Amino acid sequence: MRHCFALDLKDDPALIADYERYHAPGGVWPEVLESLRAAGIEALEIYRTGNRLFMIMETLADFSFEKKAAADAADPTVQAWETLMWQFQQPLPWAKPGEKWVLMDKLFQM
Repeated sequence: MRHCFALDLKDDPALIADYERYHAPGGVWPEVLESLRAAGIEALEIYRTGNRLFMIMETLADFSFEKKAAADAADPTVQAWETLMWQFQQPLPWAKPGEKWVLMDKLFQM
């Protein structure tokens, strides 16, 4: 299944450059990548325009957001990564309290 999300970066060129370095090949911590795979995420891509991020996530059919959230909450390395990333990120204006990546609604398909 495909899931698409949006999130903003803080509008600061130096922070954006740092965020991109963390997401360049070899930049994402191996334990974080393993947690994604273990949760049933088969592929994940992040795109940027200005300070807006767009993430495409391809998951197995039995993927569960709830199980992934519980596993992340119990994993200190994933929590450290999320804390680090939050230095660069900011919630979308319409995000719920505590929500980072906002699930997008599909409007069109050809």
